[in-house]
Amino acid sequence: MASNIYLVRQRISRLGQRMSAFQVNLNPLKEPLGFIKVLEWIASIFSFATCGGFKGKTEILVHCPPPNDNKTITATFGYPFRLNQASFEAPPHVNVCDVTWKDHVLIGDYSSSAQFYVTFAVFVFLYCIAALLLYVGYTNLYRDSRKLPMVDFVVTLVVTFLWLVSTSAWAKALTDIKIATGPSIVQELAPCKKTGVMCYFGSVTSMGSLNVSVIFGFLNMILWGGNAWFVYKETSLHSPSNTSAPHSQGGIPPPAGM
Repeated sequence: MASNIYLVRQRISRLGQRMSAFQVNLNPLKEPLGFIKVLEWIASIFSFATCGGFKGKTEILVHCPPPNDNKTITATFGYPFRLNQASFEAPPHVNVCDVTWKDHVLIGDYSSSAQFYVTFAVFVFLYCIAALLLYVGYTNLYRDSRKLPMVDFVVTLVVTFLWLVSTSAWAKALTDIKIATGPSIVQELAPCKKTGVMCYFGSVTSMGSLNVSVIFGFLNMILWGGNAWFVYKETSLHSPSNTSAPHSQGGIPPPAGM
């Protein structure tokens, strides 16, 4: 028991010595392993920024019975896209068809898909920073270790899969959001079914940035999937002999008798 504790302490001490030897080495950034990680870091920023910062509104033109007023009502929505909490608003101090428009909301709650996508993109952003710090500041520690490249490889595979899942879910939610805020809302509003009240779809904010977020989601998946090969080359699965012998010796033992 005491010997096990001693070995653990010894390993922790060695790890502490290696971690304290921080030395900037920009060479990994010139290699695919580090260069692609920079691209992944940038792409993750675009992913959560284009989705999480969105604000928009949809407008409906309402034609009331005599005195034949034409007014515009507006519903404002945005991230995390809880449309069932986005109520319609009439112009201030204006009675539009004797309807309390705040009691009527858009249809649907797409917050789960949107928040999953944005939260995951933020975690990827943070992981990229940690990985780049390891590549640049602790190059020898990463290259000489058997566990760190393997952990990096497993994380890369998991992140690739989660990019596919999160982006697909968000793309489906975005399609539903476009429908829920488009011309179909005229048919869903109860006041528009009243006698003499006529509603016409006005406009909706362009969702180009949301389309860009989906594109960057799939781009991230491609980047991480491609980078899996370069991370795999650093593991003992690709070249077990390189990790069992010092790099300075090239992994080749000297001939016997010399």
